[in-house]
Amino acid sequence: MSPDVSQEATTTMPFHRLGLVGTGAMGRGIAQLAAQAGLEVVLHDAREGAVQEAREFIEGLWQRGVDKHRLSESRAEELRASLKEAERLEALADCDVVVEAIVEKLEAKQELFTRLEAILSDDAVLGTNTSSLSVTSIAAACRLPQRVIGLHFFNPVPLMKIVEVIPGLRTAPEVVDRVDALGQAMGHFTARTTDTPGFLVNHAGRAYGTEALKILGEGVTDHATIDRLLVDQGGFRMGPFSLLDLTGLDVSHAVMESIYHQYYEEPRFRPSPITRQRLNAGLLGRKSGEGFYRYVDGQAQIPDEPAAPKVAPTPVWISGEDPHACHALATVVEAAGWRLEAGELPSDQALCLLTPYGEDTTDCALRQRLDPARCVAIDMLAGLDRRRSLMTAPVTRVDYRDAAWALLGQDGTPVSSINDSNGFVLQRVVACIVNVGADIAQQGVADPETLDRAVELGLGYPRGPLAMGDHYGSRRILTILDNLFTASRDPRYRPSPWLRRRAALGLPLTTTELN
Repeated sequence: MSPDVSQEATTTMPFHRLGLVGTGAMGRGIAQLAAQAGLEVVLHDAREGAVQEAREFIEGLWQRGVDKHRLSESRAEELRASLKEAERLEALADCDVVVEAIVEKLEAKQELFTRLEAILSDDAVLGTNTSSLSVTSIAAACRLPQRVIGLHFFNPVPLMKIVEVIPGLRTAPEVVDRVDALGQAMGHFTARTTDTPGFLVNHAGRAYGTEALKILGEGVTDHATIDRLLVDQGGFRMGPFSLLDLTGLDVSHAVMESIYHQYYEEPRFRPSPITRQRLNAGLLGRKSGEGFYRYVDGQAQIPDEPAAPKVAPTPVWISGEDPHACHALATVVEAAGWRLEAGELPSDQALCLLTPYGEDTTDCALRQRLDPARCVAIDMLAGLDRRRSLMTAPVTRVDYRDAAWALLGQDGTPVSSINDSNGFVLQRVVACIVNVGADIAQQGVADPETLDRAVELGLGYPRGPLAMGDHYGSRRILTILDNLFTASRDPRYRPSPWLRRRAALGLPLTTTELN
């Protein structure tokens, strides 16, 4: 997809001349958007030839816009003229805002801003595109920390229509407002967030990969099945292991460890030893030709799914604990032409279908005084429309598992079979995403509307964390977490106060405090 190079500013521009230090992939994208928003952009890079490479890249995009009749030649000429080169930092003296996109090291950014303060006027704004460093810490080295602010774009900048606006503890309110207006004028959604580890998007994204890794580490199922379940059942654009391979473990694992330690070993963000070991082995992902998947000519080699077994129909009994789930499963049984038992207890031959939330098959079967050898649990969180997930106890007989598999796949819907786990795959991952999002709202990192929109744009989730909780039902999410916590005693599953209160009151998770 090509960026819309014909974009015009739609918000009043609070700045006139933007300096850009660092012209790599992020810097180029920022420069392109700033020019298209009507700013004069002055580019500087310590590496010789880097600015010229950036200009050629950006101007090439604009020329393609002309070739495709999305941009006039006169407009392209105006844009090209707005890009200036600064061989030395001193040439940025007339800029009223300077954004750095240099190496992600605190000392390097502090040194750059100290040098810029000696060059710029006192009312010029200093913006950092840091993705993980504290804005407050960067500003601490400055004479005027009130003019330092985080302006975190996402790669590729022109296509990822979001920028995090992150004031440090001493950033002046008027600077926040001006930079927010700058981001909007550049055509992006501006997500105001606090200066906390991971800011907003990386903070909210902690649950997806880490919980998937924990499921893998517990031997519940393989990575390809986890990816299939979360894409097909959950509607996520990409499975967590495909995403880790795309990003690269050299990047992803470092972020996992950084946020975990910055939050003083908060269990919700605990990394997995799996990624550390694979990182040490050089299995980085696409960039190394092998990660969780192996890549041939850039294409992931995804293992084939096992075919659904063919078995003779058997009587089926469905637990009535969840009436809606019971009805949906009964419809599948009747459509397949299998005999459905209607009694309160199953016969001695019946396949028993259970519909737990946050429980494993073992506990659910024993609690209902059923024979675990004939019990199979079905994940009903997302319904039965796309992919279906069945889960067996350690003692479930193979013939009963195969019967459940054949039944669920009778109409051609794909089926995944997993080992016993409190909460299946989708339930665990979704509950953790919602819980982390609820804690972000509880901490005031961002308001609920900003949180959900930022996650949709920055992470590509089908819904933001709070909207996701409302979609699946906050009480059901709370049940999953409570059962996970009870079974594991792992504090990573302790429910957020934001979630618990709103579930108890029957309020949407997006409901803010009234006072």
